Amino acid sequence: MEPVKSPGEQVHVVVLAGGAGTRFWPASRAARPKQVLPLCGPEPMITATVRRILPLVGTLDRVWIATGAALAEVTREAIAGVRADRLLLEPAPRNTAPCIAWAAATVARIDPQAVVVVLPSDHHIADETAFLAVLERAVASARRGVITTIGIRPTRPETGFGYILVGEEEGPSLPGVHRGVRFVEKPDLKTAEAMLQGGAHVWNAGMFVFRACDMKSAIAQHAPVIAEALDAFDRAAAAGDESPELERRFGTLPSVSIDVGVMEKLERFAVVPGEFGWSDVGSWQAAWELADRTEDGNHGPGHASFVGARGNHVVDLRSDATRVSRAIAIVGVDDLVVVETDDALLVVPRTRAQDVRLAVEALRVAKKIDLI
Repeated sequence: MEPVKSPGEQVHVVVLAGGAGTRFWPASRAARPKQVLPLCGPEPMITATVRRILPLVGTLDRVWIATGAALAEVTREAIAGVRADRLLLEPAPRNTAPCIAWAAATVARIDPQAVVVVLPSDHHIADETAFLAVLERAVASARRGVITTIGIRPTRPETGFGYILVGEEEGPSLPGVHRGVRFVEKPDLKTAEAMLQGGAHVWNAGMFVFRACDMKSAIAQHAPVIAEALDAFDRAAAAGDESPELERRFGTLPSVSIDVGVMEKLERFAVVPGEFGWSDVGSWQAAWELADRTEDGNHGPGHASFVGARGNHVVDLRSDATRVSRAIAIVGVDDLVVVETDDALLVVPRTRAQDVRLAVEALRVAKKIDLI
């Protein structure tokens, strides 16, 4: 299936961009988190996310960015041309169910039948053509009124992801679309190995496709507290005064994921399995895996030297004035992550890259808020 070449009819994309990215400290900070950084190439991750879905929607007018109010400016910087009224600025972080529900309600005010594609802002996609083809299948599935998710065919027994059990294909009119059986929590290693061997499970990548009206109905059925707030937001928006109502009520909503709040409770949902070089880029280890490396497995800037060293990932994020005045030498050590900024230095074994968030927590306890 070829990706769309013209603007998608009634397709809107909502990009979730509210994460903190603490596992990418010291590059990622509260005021400039992971998604606005170029961690996997020359452009910020959210910039790449929006660029690669434009063939599906055809125009930035149908691209919405859900993020925190404090991140509005850095988000605008990363996505040139995004409309101010397409920034859904959450007054408080409340996880993905309230965020996606509000986005669906907002799109529904324009067109209740519109198909909404919800994507994380900070994932890496190697094969963008294959990705768009999978999205097309998911859009076709959602048009018939079935909330659809995209699953990643697993390549290893991963214990850090949730899974989805995939059922039979829906039929010849929807090639590649399967019935979803159930969502599976993050497994232990033995269970993950069995699921990989069985071939009937996919990773849950947090990508959802649905008609706006269908998600609103699901929220009304399974998350009535959120649905009540949506009604209040709609009434305030109709009166041209939504912001005060958002400030008053959004922070009081339950902090729950869309998976737990809605998807796991659905009687019916669909899954489109895909293979397109996906990574959630969850740590410096993942960034190293995606980087161009030498024969010895090292990655670093041109002014970094590696002597008797293997498997190291060096990132220099110092300002230009500082960077040109100092060399970096990595000698006789293996499998380290070294990240330097103007005000911080991180050195951690790649095998413990997930623990970088502990450094952030230590800084928070020490009240060094300016460093996080």
